[in-house]
Amino acid sequence: MSNIAERKPHAVLVPVPLQGHINPLFKLAKLLHSRGFHITFVHTDYNHKRYLKSRGPNALRGLPDFRFETIPDGLPPLNDDSDGDVSQHIPSLCDSIRNNFLQPFRQLLAKLNHSATTGLNPPVTCLLSDCFMSFPIQVAQELSVPIILLSPVSAGTFLCFMHFRYLVDKGIVPLKDESYLTNGYLDTTKVECIPGLNNFRMRDLPSYVKTADPNDFMLEYFIEVAGRVPTVSAIVFNTFDELERDAMNALSSMLPSLCTIGPFPSFLDQIPNNHLASLGSNLWNEDPKCLQWLQSQEPRSVVYVNFGSITVMSADQLLEFAWGLANSKKPFLWIIRPDLVIGGSVILSSDFVNETRDRSLIAGWCPQEQVLNHSSVGGFLTHCGWNSITESVCAGVPMLCWPFFADQPTNCRYVCNEWEIGIEIDTNVKREEVEKLVNELMVGEKGKKMRKKTMYLKKKAEEFTKPGGRSYMNLDKVIKEVLLKQTSFD
Repeated sequence: MSNIAERKPHAVLVPVPLQGHINPLFKLAKLLHSRGFHITFVHTDYNHKRYLKSRGPNALRGLPDFRFETIPDGLPPLNDDSDGDVSQHIPSLCDSIRNNFLQPFRQLLAKLNHSATTGLNPPVTCLLSDCFMSFPIQVAQELSVPIILLSPVSAGTFLCFMHFRYLVDKGIVPLKDESYLTNGYLDTTKVECIPGLNNFRMRDLPSYVKTADPNDFMLEYFIEVAGRVPTVSAIVFNTFDELERDAMNALSSMLPSLCTIGPFPSFLDQIPNNHLASLGSNLWNEDPKCLQWLQSQEPRSVVYVNFGSITVMSADQLLEFAWGLANSKKPFLWIIRPDLVIGGSVILSSDFVNETRDRSLIAGWCPQEQVLNHSSVGGFLTHCGWNSITESVCAGVPMLCWPFFADQPTNCRYVCNEWEIGIEIDTNVKREEVEKLVNELMVGEKGKKMRKKTMYLKKKAEEFTKPGGRSYMNLDKVIKEVLLKQTSFD
């Protein structure tokens, strides 16, 4: 390595090994690389294999100063017929993160620091981790290097997450019994004990508190991780103040060092000569036909449908969505993963295929940001994952929301009620409702108002992430005051 390369700060980034958590940390890695950092991005062995399968054998070669490493995840191989191309079971993964990730990560950092003595890379100077893991915090303390946590969820969801222990202590969680999940309690009970949440109901909180089990593993996991959050150097959010001012103000009263540095899609769009633009993070193979097909469609005419990387549904729910889309008579691009339907394969009838053949495309995965930014796309039917919402806002595309679990109900509340850029579809989905709401989104008066608001937020996102913008300056500040604080390049 040259002397200049040796002087680079070296950031090691480790995400929760799920698609929706990998994406934002990968974008942050690109932002840091553009600011002169040497990057090591850490995948699990399982996701490393999926990544190579989806993007080709050379996809992880990276650049001399943007490298990929792997650690084992400690889980047995999946026993299914999916050829290893599915997201892993989340509770099992979290249990393994808690019990199996620490030592391999320690060994990886020791290897990187040993390589630094021979000039292969700079010594590790800082760590960046997903906020839903605590083992990197312990390693950072052992190495005496700063660590920043990235929240892969909204500030509003993170605010809820930091109050899980409080909800348990107040006797609100767990629920008294299973009947509370279906008897209307979640819909009618307001949450008034979390400052910064406006007009929230129990049903709007993340799904992990909607349990009657006093020993619920995921609830315990999140409470345990939340307890370590105040010990880190800083926490950063893929959001911007215009969008989540109330939640950020509430969090600022709880935690000492946090800031908004997003939204990442707008940020990355403004990097000049971005030679990492083609370096993606999708674990599924992107179908090139998606963008080709969009080229043949009219401006703002297409409904883009994607329920994300983990959401599943019943065969009946799939059928209702399918016929709702068909009956709307609107063109649609529908992303259907092989594992979308619970306990079976995806089967769409020949009647549906014949009805929609001339105005639809169904694919297994796509480059979502490019799709949302295509001029033909006029609306987005989404599961309400935070990445999807930020990408939709940055593209100026209004939404139909069908939240499934995790942070999605919370995101849906913000999108539909606080920001008024989306409409919620009932959990018990019916084709008539899908047809009606698709038409409202695409050509109705409410859809026009939502599009106008989304375009306003798109422009604000661009302002916040351009040089001199609040998010831009926040990133500069966190680099200077945290990531480079203990690094000497004399």
